[in-house]
Amino acid sequence: MAGTDRGDLTRTAILALLGTVGPLSRSEIARELDLSPATVTQLTKELIGHGMLEELDLKPSRGGRPAQRLGLVGSAGRALGVKVTADHLVLVDVRLDGEVLGSWERPHDPSAPDALEHLADAVESVVREISGVPPLLGVGVGVPGSVDDQAVGTVNAPTLGWQAMPVGERLRRRLNLPVLVENDVNALAAAERLYGRGRTHSDFLVLTIGRGVGAAIVAGGRVYRGARGGAGEFGHLQVDPEGPPCGCGARGCLEAFVGSAGLLATARARNALAQEAGRPGADPARAEVRDPLGAVAALGLAAAGGDVAAREVFAEAGAILGRATAGLINVVDPEVVVVLGEGTAEWPLWRTGFEPALRAQLYPGRRDISVEVESWDDTSWAQGAAALVLATPFDSAGAAGEQGRLVRARLIGAGS
Repeated sequence: MAGTDRGDLTRTAILALLGTVGPLSRSEIARELDLSPATVTQLTKELIGHGMLEELDLKPSRGGRPAQRLGLVGSAGRALGVKVTADHLVLVDVRLDGEVLGSWERPHDPSAPDALEHLADAVESVVREISGVPPLLGVGVGVPGSVDDQAVGTVNAPTLGWQAMPVGERLRRRLNLPVLVENDVNALAAAERLYGRGRTHSDFLVLTIGRGVGAAIVAGGRVYRGARGGAGEFGHLQVDPEGPPCGCGARGCLEAFVGSAGLLATARARNALAQEAGRPGADPARAEVRDPLGAVAALGLAAAGGDVAAREVFAEAGAILGRATAGLINVVDPEVVVVLGEGTAEWPLWRTGFEPALRAQLYPGRRDISVEVESWDDTSWAQGAAALVLATPFDSAGAAGEQGRLVRARLIGAGS
């Protein structure tokens, strides 16, 4: 696509606006971006011609001529999202508009000496499989740990046994593609901002429950990362200094109480742990090791079936989580809290303890804050990783650095 650097930046601004707020008329675009109507008409004509925007329905008018609305074309680009866990990889192919085109799962041992090579092999094989149309803009990787910078991608993740692991550098060298690496909860927040409830909120919290507990803070429409990329380690807020040991090495962390291992430990102590898949004679301790989330699901089924001890486990964990969440809300003052993660399947059981504890601890004036729980499936973490790439053309602040510039260049170049 021909044009000056300023023209390319303005095209990106138009894509950013439509990507974050949805379809708009040309006059609305001009007003929001402080551009002349003539400039908007010229640039949107080019973007339509290159298959990046499309004309949609007419917007009703109170008088005069109805305005034609413009929206993004999902097929203008795609991204590969990768979620790294302690025992497997999940990869998803996602269009610019958020539609998932395909998903894959691969076994993975992050503690192996060749873990990064295995990760690169898995990503490279899928990249070869999906090459073609829409064009691949880049690869996003979500990890359960802190990341120095999205565009650099050096990872510290105790749960994976990774210290200063050069994930971004290694993948870029192998793939010759833009690669962005981020904490997995921050990646979910990017997806929420682009496709979820975050489209209508500039300040919100994303809270995740499942194997661990995490939080992402979105302020002014941007994910807050902190000085070293470690913001949001909500699960390691200390709840009780005499509490159980946590995987981070400390004691009494929130995650040690309400992560899947903490829930199951409490259930054992209360003799409330459901038998594996309800089979008589099964060994629930072995089930926990093999599939802790499955064991939590079994505990949830027992609670839903009327097991009082199992219901108390969730209610007490919910109360602990509610008090901690209230403290975070009081500090950052979000518009809304969005709850995600594998644990949302049992949210009705959590809520009985969470809601009263949360409301009781909130500062006056914040007690009516909305807590919204979204649906979840096995690919959601990886979709968040893909959103790191897909959000880059809409990132006026340039958080993705040089890798973001390369993503934008590929998007613009795809229409050339």
